[in-house]
Amino acid sequence: MKYREEWFNDDDFWEKYTPIIFNESRLAEVPEVADGVTRLARFDLYKRKKQKPGPSVLDLCCGPGRISLELSRRGFAVTGVDITEGYLETARKIASQEKLEIDFMLKDVRNYKKKNIFDLAVNLYNSFGYFADPEDDLYLACNAFQSLKEGGSFIIDVMGKEIAVRDYTEADWFEIAGYTFLTESNPVDSYGSMWNRWVLIKDGERREKIYIQRLYAASELRSLLLKAGFTSVEMYGNWDESPYDEKAQTLIAVGRK
Repeated sequence: MKYREEWFNDDDFWEKYTPIIFNESRLAEVPEVADGVTRLARFDLYKRKKQKPGPSVLDLCCGPGRISLELSRRGFAVTGVDITEGYLETARKIASQEKLEIDFMLKDVRNYKKKNIFDLAVNLYNSFGYFADPEDDLYLACNAFQSLKEGGSFIIDVMGKEIAVRDYTEADWFEIAGYTFLTESNPVDSYGSMWNRWVLIKDGERREKIYIQRLYAASELRSLLLKAGFTSVEMYGNWDESPYDEKAQTLIAVGRK
């Protein structure tokens, strides 16, 4: 299926904003995220049995392989899918250097589906809700469901609507990775989405990106996953499996097939 050009189909944006998106703190949290994914997917059983090959994982919107690489290091069989060639080149280079066998695929995640292949599918780091048509979010979830084996799990990590309302800041700026970074945000459609403007400045060069991301409350995301076919859905507020409540740092949804 072909889709019209959307804001995220922009290699230059992802390349230029990489130092901001994948800054040191985001890279430092990788082991914690991988630990959380492993527990929530019930892969702790793998640690005891050490079966080979390890559990199969589908990383949707894998970016430069932040989580794909770590899961592969732990013995899992990983497939990463992303729309940005530059990110995939980076991921493939690291995988080659570390002699990791990962299948990185250049593809729109809405066009990827392999029936009953994976033990786990993930969509992490606030990569859900970018599509212009909300039906595409459901379509992605349906594809993930069909790609999973019976008993498999689909984990989504996103900024929940409740967190967006609680922590809303209209504008901010800070120094990061040698750049001056300015942000502006405004809720759209009664917090159905968030309009964002990012401005990046360094050495007199200025770049700007405007985008909109759909926001999901925990109840809305649960309903979407149940509609996609998942038999049960769990919600958490952090990778330590704390509840999704007023102290939540993120919204983690786990759909079970």
